[in-house]
Amino acid sequence: MNEYVIIVAGGSGSRMNSNVPKQYMKIIDAPVIIHTIQKFYNYNPSIQVICCVHKDYISDVNELLNQFFPKKKWTVTEGGETRFHSVKNGLNKVNDNHSVVAIHDAARPLVSVATIQKAMESAKKFGSGIPVVSVHESIRFVDTNKSKAVNRNDYKIVQTPQCFKNILIQQAFLGHYNDAFTDDATVFEFAGNEVKLTEGNPENIKITLPNDLIVAEYFLR
Repeated sequence: MNEYVIIVAGGSGSRMNSNVPKQYMKIIDAPVIIHTIQKFYNYNPSIQVICCVHKDYISDVNELLNQFFPKKKWTVTEGGETRFHSVKNGLNKVNDNHSVVAIHDAARPLVSVATIQKAMESAKKFGSGIPVVSVHESIRFVDTNKSKAVNRNDYKIVQTPQCFKNILIQQAFLGHYNDAFTDDATVFEFAGNEVKLTEGNPENIKITLPNDLIVAEYFLR
């Protein structure tokens, strides 16, 4: 099976208090998005990369990819109004029913090769592979002004890459957008498919706040 990865990079990074979106901030010697893409090339040097970016950054991302991956083949396409629409635009670039597609946040440069491999293998075997990690803190369910303790063993933290057989995820994204779609797995599940969970890696955080850049630099070094 051919393998694709859709890198979702349409966010504005408003919570970073920066004029530069988080995925383009530099860590060590390269922007975050470059570290992220490199993890997928480490997993499979022949994986086909599709970047979904804000229209204002299309030329910038093309330049970055030319600089860091001059011998690779990749595609840059315009993102959409929401993550759902960005991913849909990326899926439109995959014209191979006998393939698997990973969908990954550009701001998750700490994903491990093992996490990618487990999710991809699950997708090939079962149709989907969604990496998760356990909750280690105590958690509570909040309803209006009340709260109650819940069993943390009943919950998982969901990560990316979320991987699927292309023919199945393409069909799922033929439906209309729904506010309940928090990630690609919910779109897949809403279409009647079963979500299979795989083991993620705890350091695979999504860079969101300024302190996350410090954590990311530590692990990347």
